[in-house]
Amino acid sequence: MIEAAQLARANHDDLVARLGTVFARREPRLQAGKYIRGLSSDLPRKNGWTLAEHAGDRSPDKTQRLLNHAVWDADEAMRIVRDFIVEHLGDPDAVAVLDETGQEKKGTHTAGVKPQYVGCAGQVANAVNVVYCTYASARGHAQAGARLYLPAEWASDPARRARAGVPPEVEFKTKPQLALDILTDLRTAGVLPPWVAGDEVYGRDTRLRESCEDWAVGYVLGVPCSFPVRLTSGRTVRADRALKLAPAEAWNTASCGPGSKGDRTYAWAWIATASPRHHLLVRRNLNDPTDQAYFWCYLPEGRPATLSTIIRIAGRRWPVEEDFQQGKEHFGLDHSQVRLYTALTRHLALAMAALATHAVTAARMRTATSTLPPAPTSPDDRPPADPGLIPLSVAEVKRLYNLLSRTLHATAHHLRWNWWRRRHQARARWYHQRTRLRREAQAA
Repeated sequence: MIEAAQLARANHDDLVARLGTVFARREPRLQAGKYIRGLSSDLPRKNGWTLAEHAGDRSPDKTQRLLNHAVWDADEAMRIVRDFIVEHLGDPDAVAVLDETGQEKKGTHTAGVKPQYVGCAGQVANAVNVVYCTYASARGHAQAGARLYLPAEWASDPARRARAGVPPEVEFKTKPQLALDILTDLRTAGVLPPWVAGDEVYGRDTRLRESCEDWAVGYVLGVPCSFPVRLTSGRTVRADRALKLAPAEAWNTASCGPGSKGDRTYAWAWIATASPRHHLLVRRNLNDPTDQAYFWCYLPEGRPATLSTIIRIAGRRWPVEEDFQQGKEHFGLDHSQVRLYTALTRHLALAMAALATHAVTAARMRTATSTLPPAPTSPDDRPPADPGLIPLSVAEVKRLYNLLSRTLHATAHHLRWNWWRRRHQARARWYHQRTRLRREAQAA
C-alpha cells in the first residue's frame, strides 16, 4: 500500500511538472502544484480559503491570483491532462464518453449561472453546467476534456459577459456542440478513441453523429423512444414501434460489464435498419420489463458488426458518472466559489489533474492489490472465511497519498483503516452477488 502512495506522489509530481509549461512565471506554477495537492487532500470543503490554509499561505491572495489574474491557459492545461491520461490508460478499444453535470450556485453573477436542469440535483436549480468527456478503457478512466456551458441569454448580454469576464471568442453553443468541440480537439491531437458513447442529449444531435461517421468513429448513443428509425423494409417508424415489430427471439441476455454487485446483465434487442452500418439497440431491465433504454449505433467499415461489440460499448458509459462522483466527493470538482469564467475553467482544469493522477495510479495498482475469492455460483453458497480485498479504488489511493505527510503512528493507524474499508467492501460485494443469485433463482 505504501507503494501505491509513492506511485501517486510520483504521478502527481510528473503531471505538475508537465503543467509547468503553461505558466509564464514561477510563482503561479508553484501555486498550481499546491492547489492540486490541496484538491487531493482530505479537506471536507475545497474552496479558495481552505486550499490556501492547507498550502501554508497566510491569506487566500495567492490562490485567488492563480485563478483570476495569473497568465496561463486552462484549455492548454486540460490538453496536458488529457495526454497524460491517454499515455497511461490508452487502449485500442477505448471510448470517449460524453455527459454533463452541474454545480448549484447562489445569485446571478457566476458565469453561466441560471435556473436549469442539473442531474446532480435531479431537478431545475440555479446552477452552472459543464460538458465533460471521460476517456474510458479497460485499464481505467478519467476526465479528458471539459467545456463550460454558457446559456444564450448570457452570450447575448455584453454587460453581463463583461462582469463575469467571458472572453470575446466564447459564443453560445449547445451541449452537443460543446461535446463536438472536445471530440474535435481529441481528433486533432490524434488521440480520439475509436468509439463514442453518450445519453439522449448527444444521441439526438445529427451533427455530432455525422461528424463521428465522417471520422470513421463508431458510436453507441442514447436516443428517445420517439427517435425515427428506417427499417430494412424502407418504412420509417419510431424506435419504440420498431421494437414492437421485432420478434421475441430478437432478445438476448448478456452482461455489459462487471459492476460492484456482479455482472450488469440485461436483455438486449438488436434491430437491423436500412443501413448495414446502423443499428437500433434496446436494453431492458431483467427485473422490470418496462424499464427500457434505446441506443442508436454506428459501426464503421472494417469493424465487426456484432451484438457483443455494441453491448460492450454501451456498458462503457458508466465511468463518466463515476468520474463525476469521485471528482465532486474527493477532488472538489464542484467546490469552487469563484464567479469569473476564467477562474471557473481554471479550477476545472486543476481538479481534472488531481483526479487524473489518482485514477492512473489506481489503474496501475489494480491487479497488484486485489485478492478477491471466486464469486458465488449458487444462492445457497456459504461466504468464504476470508473475503479478500477489492482492488485499490481512486478514493483509497487518495487516502494513501495523504499518508505520506503524516507521522509513522498516524500512517500505521490509517493503513489499518485502509485495510478495514477494503475488507468490509469485499464482504459486502460477496453478499450482494449472492443476493442477486437468490433473486434470480426465485424468479425462475
